[in-house]
Amino acid sequence: MTDRFEKSMQTLELPRVLDMLADQAVTEEGKDKARRLRPETDPVEVTALLAETTAAVEKMVLGGSPAFAGVRPVAGSLQRANMGGSLNTRELLDIAKVLAAARSAKEYGEGDAEKKTPIDVLFHSLRPNRFLEDKITGSIVGDGELADSASPELASIRRHMRATESKVRDILQRIISSSQAKYLQESIITQRSGRYVVPVKSEFKNEIPGLVHDLSGSGSTFFIEPMGVVKANNELRELQAKEEKEIDRILAELSAEAASFREDINLDYELLIRLDVIFARAKLSNKMHAMAPGLSTKGLNLRRARHPLLPPKTAVANDLSLGETFDTLVITGPNTGGKTVTLKTIGLLTLMAQCGLHIPAGDGSVIKVCKRVLADIGDEQSIAQSLSTFSSHMSNIVGILEETDDETLILLDELGGGTDPVEGAALASAIIDHARSLGAMVAATTHYAELKVYAMTTPGVENASCEFDVETLAPTYRLLVGIPGKSNAFAIARRLGISEEIIQDAAARVDAENVRFEDVLTKLDQQRQEMEKEQRQAAQLRREMEEASAKAQAYRDQLQKEKEKAEASAKAQARAILDDARRTADQVFQELGDMRKKAQKEQNWQKVNDQRAGLRHKLNEAEDKLGARPQAAVPPMLRPAKKGDTVTILKTGTQASVLSVNKDGVLQLQAGILRITAKQDEVRVVEGETQSQKAAKQYIRRTEHKLRSLGAKAEVDLRGMTTDEAELTLAQFLDRAMVSNLTQVTVIHGKGTGAVRKAVHAYLKRCKGVASFRLGRYGEGEDGVTIVELS
Repeated sequence: MTDRFEKSMQTLELPRVLDMLADQAVTEEGKDKARRLRPETDPVEVTALLAETTAAVEKMVLGGSPAFAGVRPVAGSLQRANMGGSLNTRELLDIAKVLAAARSAKEYGEGDAEKKTPIDVLFHSLRPNRFLEDKITGSIVGDGELADSASPELASIRRHMRATESKVRDILQRIISSSQAKYLQESIITQRSGRYVVPVKSEFKNEIPGLVHDLSGSGSTFFIEPMGVVKANNELRELQAKEEKEIDRILAELSAEAASFREDINLDYELLIRLDVIFARAKLSNKMHAMAPGLSTKGLNLRRARHPLLPPKTAVANDLSLGETFDTLVITGPNTGGKTVTLKTIGLLTLMAQCGLHIPAGDGSVIKVCKRVLADIGDEQSIAQSLSTFSSHMSNIVGILEETDDETLILLDELGGGTDPVEGAALASAIIDHARSLGAMVAATTHYAELKVYAMTTPGVENASCEFDVETLAPTYRLLVGIPGKSNAFAIARRLGISEEIIQDAAARVDAENVRFEDVLTKLDQQRQEMEKEQRQAAQLRREMEEASAKAQAYRDQLQKEKEKAEASAKAQARAILDDARRTADQVFQELGDMRKKAQKEQNWQKVNDQRAGLRHKLNEAEDKLGARPQAAVPPMLRPAKKGDTVTILKTGTQASVLSVNKDGVLQLQAGILRITAKQDEVRVVEGETQSQKAAKQYIRRTEHKLRSLGAKAEVDLRGMTTDEAELTLAQFLDRAMVSNLTQVTVIHGKGTGAVRKAVHAYLKRCKGVASFRLGRYGEGEDGVTIVELS
């Protein structure tokens, strides 16, 4: 990277953007790396950097950013530990924080394992060491203090120290509380040279025997260690020495263990710093409402691009294109109209993208990766070098042209300015032609009308202008590509109060060709404004039509949904009726199957089979009329059920009448001969029946009648009845059994007094349909039942 390229980056204010990036980083080294970022010139590298930033933005949307707080450089400490040095508690805690951050980042990176991103490899490469992390954090607490649990020996030493210290305090406390307290300056226990002492008045220093350790500045107080605590203090000092030795041993052990993992820890640190910079790029992207540009080999096309250093709410967004349909852009317009900002926006966004940063532009924006972005912007007049403004610009342009090739973007501000207008314009067009011949993309600003004509008549060169509102004498900062700008000098002078006589005199002095050219520009500007007004009106009408179309489509969709809902509800009710009938038929068919095993007459069972087939056929025909049976969802509740309603029970599909509604909302239902209870959400109100549903119900009632006639039971229980009741019940039972072609039945009368049994046997002797009867055998009920054979 050349010095001129570095200088151009300063001119285009890339360092200010990198300072913004550094503010988003968490670690100090991450901030430093952010400030030292430089544009990549390989399209593959640029693509990879942009993909990393995009991946980080997506991860932040889902789970925020990983934690990098507390990560500090540890390479020096690990190197010293590897050479046998012992690290202090601060250095060990820094290592533990790196391990904790690596563990947290790895968990963060593995959170969304399904979607692969370009930065997954960085998270997977982290090598956290939970064992070493916990060992360090468990051994060191507070600010540089080792915990008692750091080792059993340290815990034992400190336990003895606390006991000895308590003993010393007890002895001194007895002195303070005794008659000797009058010799003390204050009733306190203090320390001198690490030994516990009491402050004694100087005149009573001989009253308390002991060792003098210190004297107050005024000489009025002696700090004396009484003889009674000398031994205990000595023991305490010995324990303190043991404690220090054990602490040194523990720190040395932790240091050696950290050194054994130094390669993994150093790798973790480097990966964390790299991730910190990547997520700083993502945070800056969110802050600037930026996006990832595409890359092109032809040129750049920026949509609604904003200068990143201007406030987003006030910065005017412009569409900027260069290198695709034209390779040179000549920008004209009044001073302070935004020409220089436009140049800087083109250059700065290109540099940002090549640094892997998202750019404040709209979707679909693309840039071309350049090996050099060279700029000559601003007044660089040098008194020390005796260079005028023109000379300074020319000196800079000479250096730019020396480095130019087909992968260079050149930005020239006020090209040809500072000298004779005729010569300056000619020189400017020649410089542009030379740069174009070398294959460079060029964007230049100028005030010269000659360059406007040059841009209009030269293929591959395009005019652009910064819009200016003559009414308000203020620039709008809008860039109009394809339209040369006007100077507006006379209009501005008139608005500022210059007399009309002076303005007309000035106009008369202007060359006729220039007047005609300015008139053409004026007409073009008027036509442009009218076209833009019509475009805005057309766009408004199109938006209104799209909104109306969307509302109409939504209304049609709603009607279709309601129609489908009503049809589904009617079919669900009909299917519930058929399901109930089918369940009843299945139950009867099961009983008929049991009876078939006992059948003795083939013709009777042939009739039964014919009846069953007929029932199945008719049920299937009714179901086919309703269509295929879908696995329908539960129909929605239209309203709560009330007394007198007919409802469908969701679990069984049967219908029932609502007898009453309890205070708690529980329903009392009548379903056939059954009375049941149900909650409101277990039933659906039947609002009305279609013709097909009524026909289905009539058919089901007829079917159930036939099924009941076919479903006679093979036994009757007469226990507890009088003889008259038993005889009547038995007669009805035998009639149903004979109609159903049963050949054997069981009459349960019990043993008791035998009165019911006698009445049963007497009736069976008189009944013509009875072939024979007998008492039950062992296992059949013995004397409590009678087995009857029917003819």
